Amino acid sequence: MEKHFNKLLNMISFRTLLIVVLLITGFLQFFLMLGNIRSTTYDIQAFQLAPETIRSVKTIEDTVKTEQERDQAEDAVEHVYLFNEETAEHRSSLVTSIFDIIHDVREEISLKEEEVPIENKISQLREKLKDITESQSQLTFTNSQLQSLLETTEPSLKTAETFLVKEIKTMLEEPIRTESVALKRNEIETKIRQQNSIDEGILSSIIIIGRAAIMETEVLDEVRTEELILKAREEVEPTRILQGQIIVQEGELIDREVYRQLELLGLLNNQTSTKPVLGLAILVILQVAFMYILFNFSEMELQNKRKALFVTAIVYSFAIILMKVISLLSDQFDATIAFLYPTALATMLVRLLANEKAAVLVTVLTAASGGVIFHEGYSAVLQMDIVLYIIFGGLSSIYFMRSMEKRSHLLKACGIVSIFNLLFIAFYLLMSQSNYDLFELAFYTIAGIASGILSGALTMGLLPFFESAFGLLSTMRLIELSNPNHPLLKKLLTETPGTYHHSVMVANLAEAACEAIGADGLLARVGCYYHDIGKTQRPAFFIENQMSGINPHDHLPPERSAEIIIAHTTDGAKLLEKHKMPKEIVDIALQHHGTSTLKYFYHKAKEEGKEVDERVFSYPGPKPQTKEAAVISIADSVEAAVRSMKQPNSEKIQQLVHSIVQGRVQEHQFDECDVSIKELKTIEKVLCETLNGIFHSRIEYPKEG
Repeated sequence: MEKHFNKLLNMISFRTLLIVVLLITGFLQFFLMLGNIRSTTYDIQAFQLAPETIRSVKTIEDTVKTEQERDQAEDAVEHVYLFNEETAEHRSSLVTSIFDIIHDVREEISLKEEEVPIENKISQLREKLKDITESQSQLTFTNSQLQSLLETTEPSLKTAETFLVKEIKTMLEEPIRTESVALKRNEIETKIRQQNSIDEGILSSIIIIGRAAIMETEVLDEVRTEELILKAREEVEPTRILQGQIIVQEGELIDREVYRQLELLGLLNNQTSTKPVLGLAILVILQVAFMYILFNFSEMELQNKRKALFVTAIVYSFAIILMKVISLLSDQFDATIAFLYPTALATMLVRLLANEKAAVLVTVLTAASGGVIFHEGYSAVLQMDIVLYIIFGGLSSIYFMRSMEKRSHLLKACGIVSIFNLLFIAFYLLMSQSNYDLFELAFYTIAGIASGILSGALTMGLLPFFESAFGLLSTMRLIELSNPNHPLLKKLLTETPGTYHHSVMVANLAEAACEAIGADGLLARVGCYYHDIGKTQRPAFFIENQMSGINPHDHLPPERSAEIIIAHTTDGAKLLEKHKMPKEIVDIALQHHGTSTLKYFYHKAKEEGKEVDERVFSYPGPKPQTKEAAVISIADSVEAAVRSMKQPNSEKIQQLVHSIVQGRVQEHQFDECDVSIKELKTIEKVLCETLNGIFHSRIEYPKEG
């Protein structure tokens, strides 16, 4: 089936394939998004008759109505007051203090031998009362009132004091609130006026003192009252306009309240139904056009370009479907659950499976589509908060996710995406200028974090399906291929144990060297496991598998021996392709010897006096195309050479490694890969360090004299 499909693809030009794939993707996107833009609206005004029965198309909270009901609940709360039992005692003591001052001044004046002018008496009394009158705004005496208090008889003053203290104490022992103070002051004044025992001359002064002594004895408990108000408001359930609820019956008058509800639901400002459909069609055409430009002018190899096209189209379509599912559920929630959408999912997948340019484009296109899919009736053309949310989340993953060489890279990218999501949600909440309760804030926080985590989790979960379908390679695939239980590795171990051991040793060397120069160490390790798999076709012709000491090459002409040795690269590639191994692994098997010459058999043929064509003794190549293949070609030769060395030491190993690297450079084996001279020196150093560790027990130390 796969062969027929590939044959069909080869019969179709890439441009034709591109147009077909984009048309399918565009139509799928159009019909998925169509339901999000075809909401019915009405061109009606307030105080008109409803042309038809209008129902709510979604469930939404009526915030105005909710706030009105909460205000009513707040007004119904009975305020809590605290009665101060000490007020009566304090105020009666205040009255007593005033009379004590008056008595003291009268006594001081009476003790003086000379006659004191009345003005001086009044001034003296006013000065004595100053502290009290300044703290009590109601205590304001005229000079004539103070004079009457000084000139009245002692019994009259005492009678007034006794009466007033008693009445004040009696009155203040009852609850008096702020709003009742004025009434109580009038009441005390009335009682004073009705008391015949009080001298007429000091009546007005006694009234002033009595009124000033009256104050509230019950004070509002603001904390407790506020608690009751908050509780009452919280107990009011949000008023919702339910999906399917009748807003207005046909023929009924559309009053201000109905008009407000229609406006809240986004059912006003009627437009012809074809306009949003045409608008959506234009948007889809624009998006498809950008994808066409991206792939039509791409300089990738044809096979890789096809894979990138299919991956991008499928991931983009999956993102549209996922957003559609979330939008269908959003009507059941008051909060904006669109923030749960994994913003970096499509971006991460396309970045890992295709390339960065496609990932950036998919991020923008997904954001635009999300703006339509999550569009609400009372927003503008697009739900711009969701558009920006997806763009920021997606782009952050591109710039902070280097590769999938380690799982920690993906975890780091998820963390970065979550941080960007939370920062944008903070911007959204602050700019909306609305009040959010603790539950809503917690939801949006969890949504931002969950979006980032889901982006990584779904990426990891979906990667194997794409890898299997398109033959793509990732960390998980490499880890799977490194399992010793893989059929090819089992074959290598059982049929060519010497080659297996050699491959493991080369893998250790190559991985360390690759990581030192920033190449893919895991790819190098797995590539080493399989690079000599072709030797399983003729195990006995390779020295590491010759356990009996018999070398079949001793009985073969050099040309035949070279043919058998050289064939292990192409035989290995065919075997790997048969088992559907990734192209990168197949390439390593083909490239690890490049176009180098089998010098032993070449010189052997020359020694026999034959006319020698060097090409017969050279590997077909190609030369290493990647850093990983270049490192493996060096490590392969180094391991075999050091293994055959007698009594290796640090100096011998260093000279050997250097000579092998220089030999490869002089043969121009690295001309087609981007490995630098500096990196070759690093590779030499790492290989020497690793080999010294492996052969440590066999290193000779200088003898002491």
